[in-house]
Amino acid sequence: MDFTFTEDQLAFREAISRFLMTEAPPETLREIWETEDGRSPEMRRKMAEQGLTALSVPEAQGGLGMDDIAWSLLTQELGYYAIADSMADTAYVATGLLTALPAGTGLRDELLARIVDGDVRIAVGHPVNPLVADVHLADVILQAHQGEIHALKREQVSFERNPSIDSSRRLSRVSFQPSEATRLVGAEQGRAIWDQTLNRGALAVAGQSLGLAQRMLDLSVDYVVQRKQFGKAIGSFQAVKHKLADVAGKIEFAKPVLYRAAHALANNEPTAALNVSHAKLACCEAAWVAARHGIQVHGAMGYTWEVDLQMFMKRAWALDSSWGDRAFHTSRVAEAVLAADAPIGPHHSFGAAHA
Repeated sequence: MDFTFTEDQLAFREAISRFLMTEAPPETLREIWETEDGRSPEMRRKMAEQGLTALSVPEAQGGLGMDDIAWSLLTQELGYYAIADSMADTAYVATGLLTALPAGTGLRDELLARIVDGDVRIAVGHPVNPLVADVHLADVILQAHQGEIHALKREQVSFERNPSIDSSRRLSRVSFQPSEATRLVGAEQGRAIWDQTLNRGALAVAGQSLGLAQRMLDLSVDYVVQRKQFGKAIGSFQAVKHKLADVAGKIEFAKPVLYRAAHALANNEPTAALNVSHAKLACCEAAWVAARHGIQVHGAMGYTWEVDLQMFMKRAWALDSSWGDRAFHTSRVAEAVLAADAPIGPHHSFGAAHA
């Protein structure tokens, strides 16, 4: 399997990274998160101008037509710069859901075109998530009801805000009354699309978690180089080196797992759910280790509002249970690898010639 990314994918990632480095520094994010809405329409407009919202919209609706593999790179950047949920939810998760709808389905083409322009914010409510992100600003909420897919305007739902330890998140518990007018597709078609949506949501969290892990590692390395004890930078102490090396190892081992899951999802492979759950577990574990070791090398001050580490640490904690918690994804992996007919062993891994 070729894990080499195309020049277009790498160039797009580099462009988005440079953009977010300038437009989304921690001090700017703090100011945005302290507002009532917690979002910046101006930043969102600029991100749309960069082409981020058009990334996976089909070319027929004016998008760039890239797949899940490109998002395995882009979600890492969104995590590294702690970009709020609604960007990935609209540009990736909702776009994938809408694209999977049968041609001619009401609102499908209209919403995809608006996603390209960046003038619509879509919240996605999946049964695996008891709380939905960014309902308070959403123009459209896509909700499940007994397998059906419903599209609702914000005034058609009731929602109760729910605080989060992560200052960037705006979560709500949603209730609505399904009707023929709001239903896009029935349960038979809807269940398969919701399954794909779950996988895309989990893959988005996995990519963001990996980006968060890398950011926390970078912050920790910068800190231990500058912080001195006994006349030496604490980064020269072996115990500190080991902790940061553990984080680096977790990140490097999680990357190919993430890319394998993206490849499986992009190509509709039968093992996609297994690969996505594996990626979610590996990437979230990397973020947890980065947070734990980061707070240890920073000391108690790493948890304070003034230090950047806490922004990324709290976001990693909050995202860990989004789009399926560890028990959910561990169960999916266990069902696959412990099944009586599970394709496990060198014959399946390397082919008959190498068995």
